[in-house]
Amino acid sequence: MDSTALLAALADACSDGAADGLRLRALHVNHGLHPNAKHWSAHCRKLARRLGVPLRVVSVQVARERGASLEEAARAARYRCFAEHLRRDETLLTAHTQDDQLETVLLQLFRGCGLPGLAAMPAIAPLGAGSLVRPLLTCTRSQLEAWVRARELTWIEDDTNRDERFDRNYLRRRVLPAVRERWPGVAAAVARSARHAAEAQGLLATLARADLERAADGASLSVKVLRMLPAERRRNVLRLWIASAGRTLPDARRLEEIAGPLIDARADAHPRVEWDIESSREAAAARRIVVMRHADLLSLAERAPVLDSAPASAAAVPEGQLVWDWRQSCACALPDGGALELTPQRHGPIDLDALPPRLAITWRRGGERLRLRRGGPRRALKSLLQEAQVRLAERAQLPLILADGTLIAAADLWIDESVRAPPDARHRGRLVWHRRGGGPV
Repeated sequence: MDSTALLAALADACSDGAADGLRLRALHVNHGLHPNAKHWSAHCRKLARRLGVPLRVVSVQVARERGASLEEAARAARYRCFAEHLRRDETLLTAHTQDDQLETVLLQLFRGCGLPGLAAMPAIAPLGAGSLVRPLLTCTRSQLEAWVRARELTWIEDDTNRDERFDRNYLRRRVLPAVRERWPGVAAAVARSARHAAEAQGLLATLARADLERAADGASLSVKVLRMLPAERRRNVLRLWIASAGRTLPDARRLEEIAGPLIDARADAHPRVEWDIESSREAAAARRIVVMRHADLLSLAERAPVLDSAPASAAAVPEGQLVWDWRQSCACALPDGGALELTPQRHGPIDLDALPPRLAITWRRGGERLRLRRGGPRRALKSLLQEAQVRLAERAQLPLILADGTLIAAADLWIDESVRAPPDARHRGRLVWHRRGGGPV
């Protein structure tokens, strides 16, 4: 019913010129979980024809992972489908209401979620190549139903919405009627609380970014800087650090271990905290996420699980390093899909005669330095990155080029004076770093 109301309102706006210049299309996701799923798809096609809106019906496979409910699995499949089909600069509008927000906040509260969970559904969020907008969060379900009935539109009620085995249905059918009877304005009040939580989370995110900027040493974190922070700010910055690396966040207990005992351990203890990369058994059997402490640095990596019978050394995560024979191939593919290219160029800044036939490529671990001009001081790469305002996500991907174990270049951003071409250099070249999925940086 709510999706019917939204689609009809948008179609009206487009037809009467209120949305001049905007193009509307609809997407229906068939989860394949209900025997009437094909009937629902047919109804959507009929409604779209009546409203004059082009419609695409997409079938998805719902993979239920360990610990996830069927509702969660279906939602994940649905939003993956939305993200895949959303074109650049398009906006997906969904018909979530004030009642949906109330249910979401209460469910998150019952699960013990923090501020991000209590902030519930934002009105605007990024999604795929575009964005997600929920324009009806201030409307109630009863208001939408009255609007749809007044226009004599038909809709289909999913009969699984009556199945009280699902948490949201139980809350909607058993709990909320009694709550509303006692507190009629509960939906608006809880929605207001969600907005307050979202504002507070925004401030925490700003603080976390500032703390991360101070603590970041390449892709690692400085333990000395973290120790200066109160425990709650440690956890706050650790969550951002892990999420920015695209990793699954740990549970509250493991986050406490990282923020406390791991950071407070002796420098020579080399402690670590590990957790499954995601909830499915298959993924857990393949990879795990590990936060490791080496001296005064925290690093984040993935590794295959170690069997109980394996020797202790098997748990070590090797440092990644590539060998590049640049004379045989001018380009070297990087693990993230990018590439480094070293080509002869008449006025290039690199003295090719100063390079060994094989170069090593590695990534930041912290403490790297470069001398940018002859006779000048050796500069910390961390300081150079900060001065150049290179984003933290890019710093973690920055390839470093070593010659005989010595750092000679940080991608194509800085070149050490030891390989910089003098005026009389006979063979010059230029190093270019190609981003993943794009051109030179």
